[in-house]
Amino acid sequence: MTDTPQTPRTPQEFETAVARETAVASFDTHEKSLLERIRHFLHSSPASVPLIVLVLSLVIFAVIVGSRFFTPFALSLILQQVAIVGIVGAAQTLVVLTAGIDLSVGAIMVLTSVIMGQFTFRYGMPVELAILCGIALGALCGLINGVLIAYLKLPPFIVTLGTWQIYLATTYIYSANETIRAQDIEANAKLLQFFGEKVPIGGATFTYGVFIMILLIAILWYVLNHTAWGRHVYAIGDDPEAAKLSGVSTKRVLIAVYVLAGLICALAGWVSIGRNGSVSPQIGQFANIESITAVVIGGMSLFGGRGSILGMLFGALIVGVFSFGMRMYGTDVQWTYLIIGVLIILAVAIDQWIRKVAG
Repeated sequence: MTDTPQTPRTPQEFETAVARETAVASFDTHEKSLLERIRHFLHSSPASVPLIVLVLSLVIFAVIVGSRFFTPFALSLILQQVAIVGIVGAAQTLVVLTAGIDLSVGAIMVLTSVIMGQFTFRYGMPVELAILCGIALGALCGLINGVLIAYLKLPPFIVTLGTWQIYLATTYIYSANETIRAQDIEANAKLLQFFGEKVPIGGATFTYGVFIMILLIAILWYVLNHTAWGRHVYAIGDDPEAAKLSGVSTKRVLIAVYVLAGLICALAGWVSIGRNGSVSPQIGQFANIESITAVVIGGMSLFGGRGSILGMLFGALIVGVFSFGMRMYGTDVQWTYLIIGVLIILAVAIDQWIRKVAG
């Protein structure tokens, strides 16, 4: 014979029963500690950590170097130096958000810049058409990466490691290691150097390359944060299987990401011609490492699904500030590499600490 619960007969018994049931359904709502609140804030605002580091680095070099570090001309030089890294870093950001990595971004940038120059001078093609051919080639290189990763299910690291070598070798074979001089470009194809033209504003000097970097990052920030496609990119990086089950066409989005990354790298190739003046297969070979550095220091998670493109920009600026500040201070360039290496390790350690919030 089973026992049946007794119905409360008096108001006192009823209140006791209600209190007992409420106690069972209660939850532990202890107040979060200051450290926990900081970690939750950093998790919800991925760009906050690199922004804090950037501000601190500016203050440090203002104290060490003096007032000449904070002149408009000096600060505008930093922006000029990071323009190419910022553009290539934007391409790398898209890939990293999908939990991938693209080692071929630098090679695509160099290959497309060589195509723009060689098509203009070797074949006499109109410079506008040569630039379009270079941009189309960048999209094709990205498409190759995307198809191999999305449809053949090959790891992004392995695919882009291979295509990095292929694109770089193609550049040397096609160009025969020939450099097109800045004087020839200025005399016959001025449009190739367009993004290197300088615009004085007050005491600062900017190039069109700086403006296109800022515009590109602003557009991508809006797309990633305020469009369905941007949410799909984050969803794929966070959990591709869950994204697929929720109706996201993961293969199509992945291919679009790599094609767009290739287009952006081709744009960086055009900007690099303006920055350096000449077209050379030797220039920009380490843009892949520099872009990954900006992404990691910028607080992007290499596991995908978390980060901000603004953080990448702050990461690129941090590297630019340290490089420029250490040069002004007169130290050996190796100290800059040492500090940047420490910053990379710290950035990954902080990311792991912040990710525990999500876990």
